[in-house]
Amino acid sequence: MTLSKPLPRTITLHNGVELPAVGLGTFRAQGDDARTAVLAALRSGLRHIDTASIYKNEAPIRQALAESGVPREDVFVTSKVSPYEQGAGRARTAVEGIMERLGLQYLDLVLIHWPGVSRVAPDSPLNAQMRLETWRELEQLYGQGVVRAIGVSNYEESHVRQLLDKAEVKPMVNQFEVHPRRQRRELRRLCGREGIAVVAYTSLGSSELLSHPVVQQVAAEVGRTPAQVLLRWGLQEGCAVIPKSVRPERISEWREELLLGADWALGGSHMAALGALEDGHKYCWDPEGIV
Repeated sequence: MTLSKPLPRTITLHNGVELPAVGLGTFRAQGDDARTAVLAALRSGLRHIDTASIYKNEAPIRQALAESGVPREDVFVTSKVSPYEQGAGRARTAVEGIMERLGLQYLDLVLIHWPGVSRVAPDSPLNAQMRLETWRELEQLYGQGVVRAIGVSNYEESHVRQLLDKAEVKPMVNQFEVHPRRQRRELRRLCGREGIAVVAYTSLGSSELLSHPVVQQVAAEVGRTPAQVLLRWGLQEGCAVIPKSVRPERISEWREELLLGADWALGGSHMAALGALEDGHKYCWDPEGIV
């Protein structure tokens, strides 16, 4: 199937900032592996790098950004305030530390990494209180131009509604797990109604999802790899995607022209077949019990 035009390279956030639709996730990438991965991504044309303070890989990412020669304004850098850094007087310090370690004067997007707070029980009202305190500090940083956009990660519907009820600046992004086995349609609909962009992580699931007979069959029919099929599914569903790898040959499969190009697409039957894989399976963490 051929589209009349490629998928858009960016998603426009509700404040007008352009978020690249395809990026590189760096969770668990350390040392020279992280540097090599980020360099490979940038040299492949990707312009969105996703990290977090808790990943502890800012030094090699800083090195890769410098080595790449790509102008700062052409790279979209996302980072996250960890559960250890939430609360009044802490989030600003955390963001300033992230920028210093990355060697950047500003960040394109900062997220609250998790709705829970370190060393606070999941059912404690302190979670909501400290989430809001953290959000207030991100709002200030956004207002001061230190960060270009702010958002959340791993927020369930209850967390999103709670924040919308009190936020002075509506979150621009919610980053959470999305793939054919866990499609999160209700949460995505809520985000869509509120103008909150969805960034999907764990788009590739695991080797089990990549080797699933349905994914393999669709890949064979469209002449693409299973990874490209799963990422294209997320993109056609309206999400940005941030697959992770430290292998340059895999990262090269995620070039924008390969994932977004008009020379192929998942047709209605392909999307339906992948959509039928929904079973709620979660590969990563579960924030549902956090109040």
